[in-house]
Amino acid sequence: MDAAVRSTPASPAEASVSAVVDRRRSIRAFLDAPVERAVIEDLVRRAARAPSGSNVQPWAARIVDGAQMEALRAMMRELRAAEPAGEALDPPYQPPAGPPADWTRRRVRNGEILYGALGIDRADAPARAAWNEENFQAFGAPAAVFLLMPREAVAWQWLDLGIYLQTLLLLIEEAGLGACPQADWAMHGEAVARFLGVDPALRLPVGVALGHPDRAAPVNRIRTERDDPLADDPSASPPPPGAFPC
Repeated sequence: MDAAVRSTPASPAEASVSAVVDRRRSIRAFLDAPVERAVIEDLVRRAARAPSGSNVQPWAARIVDGAQMEALRAMMRELRAAEPAGEALDPPYQPPAGPPADWTRRRVRNGEILYGALGIDRADAPARAAWNEENFQAFGAPAAVFLLMPREAVAWQWLDLGIYLQTLLLLIEEAGLGACPQADWAMHGEAVARFLGVDPALRLPVGVALGHPDRAAPVNRIRTERDDPLADDPSASPPPPGAFPC
């Protein structure tokens, strides 16, 4: 393990909100170097400035690193072998009647970009399945942050949790670190929550792999596409030529 690696916070220009939003991407390969626990705790606490409806702040967090992280990885290897389908998701990951066509188009395109960078052919089901298992190893990250919320929370509180999550991701990027938000952890949310000793009144919807990005890894150099959110607004001006997809 390289203990000498340090995160490099962004310069004032690089730390502008616009620059951080544009630069942030999901990191799926990390250096074998720890992140100081105090740094992670600071990021998680500062993200609590995120807004929430009526300021209810329906979130809680748990940090996993060091020996506990390795124990979690070992547990997940056994659990994935025994229960590859995971737990029933509530709410389901996709609408019961199926996703809209645009969602499917974007998801397929995202897969083309990701697996293309990994050199995995679309027809190579075993290789794709093996890569998917890396989700449950937090992509080798030295730390993870798991977000929790009360079971009685409804859609409006899920919205609040999403705002907190994005705030955390931007702070991680600003700090010169990398992260990948992972809803896959919800497939084993109950088991992971028990591992963490979480109050049963809370549920675990998402985890965030966190560490020093491996800048040389091709998977970390991809940039997934975005469509114009004003495309269906007839009153909106057209975007600059070539701006979308971006």
